[in-house]
Amino acid sequence: MSGTPYGKSMAKAAVEAARAAGATKKKVERVYNFNPGPATLPLPVLEELQKNLLALPGVGMSVLEISHRSKTFDGIISAAEADLRKLLNLPDTYAVMFLQGGASLQFTMVPMNLLPKDGSADYLVSGHWSERAVKEAKKLGKVNIAGSTESENFRRLPRRDEWKLDPKAAYVHFTSNNTIYGTEWWKEPEVGSVPLVCDASSNILSKWIDVKKYALIYAGAQKNMGAAGVTTVIIRDDLLERVPSGLPSMLDYKLHAQKKSAYNTSPVFAVYVLGLVLRWLLKIGGLKEIERRNEEKARLIYEGIDASGGFYRGTAEKESRSRMNITFRLPSEELEAKFIQEAAEQKLSGLKGHRSVGGLRASVFNAFPVEGVQALVGFMKDFQQKNG
Repeated sequence: MSGTPYGKSMAKAAVEAARAAGATKKKVERVYNFNPGPATLPLPVLEELQKNLLALPGVGMSVLEISHRSKTFDGIISAAEADLRKLLNLPDTYAVMFLQGGASLQFTMVPMNLLPKDGSADYLVSGHWSERAVKEAKKLGKVNIAGSTESENFRRLPRRDEWKLDPKAAYVHFTSNNTIYGTEWWKEPEVGSVPLVCDASSNILSKWIDVKKYALIYAGAQKNMGAAGVTTVIIRDDLLERVPSGLPSMLDYKLHAQKKSAYNTSPVFAVYVLGLVLRWLLKIGGLKEIERRNEEKARLIYEGIDASGGFYRGTAEKESRSRMNITFRLPSEELEAKFIQEAAEQKLSGLKGHRSVGGLRASVFNAFPVEGVQALVGFMKDFQQKNG
């Protein structure tokens, strides 16, 4: 019969499809990702991405295929902004933008939009990324280094009595967490009436903050908020009035705010992932809950370091320690290399310190599970017993 070959091919296809489906149901083996970014995403977010990647429910297209001008994406980006506002209790007097270019582009956009030709800006320098911000700002105007701990290899943050702030500065810029050196501003600097600008790329949404103390916050998403490709900018409305006319369109805050992040093609997938992460944060209890989790994770590792009798040595001063990036050293570089290799064999990945400083670094951003921290601390104890 003419239908027989067709029937056989259909049956064969059905068997192969069943086998493929069975293969996808096998448990995926994942390591604990201590890398400093892109960082661990919440497992429920990854599962939702996997489930809906072929076609968004009710849309019939992948999120990778939909138009950035479609009603579907309008809903995605509007929901992301609404959830971000809810998490931060963000007043209506702030605009939210989802841009591209990473925090590195913001090093240029901030002074281009906010630093007058006849003015100056204060920068508190606490690590590599704040140095990079200064470098770019100097290309556009006058910069005052209001405080720096470079002479101490950025082991701590500049203390208040060391700052030299200009009350007439256009703004004060600081980097809230330093991934390379493992330091973090536990509280934002108090700068009076001068607008406070923050690069919060590596600790945004990791704790509760009073947004009203800030004039502008910017952050790449790939550590705590989602996937690489989108940068969140939160700016107080009055600062938009400072933006000079004639700026290149893609570098103009006012234009991006007016166009609601849709002046050019938005990073659709990255915004979609960001929205899923924001929804996850709300579901688990918001910023107070994630702050509790982050404090617990950091405490466990620092206690392991401090209880080692000097075998493990934290590189940041205790009052400046980061909850996102825990940096430490061992007695020798040879032991550090051995530690990294053996840890990787135990599925503890990404513990090598930044190439500029060496040592070890455990990055435990929002979605990193406490079970991974417990596994690391257990490995540290075992490694010390064998090599101490």
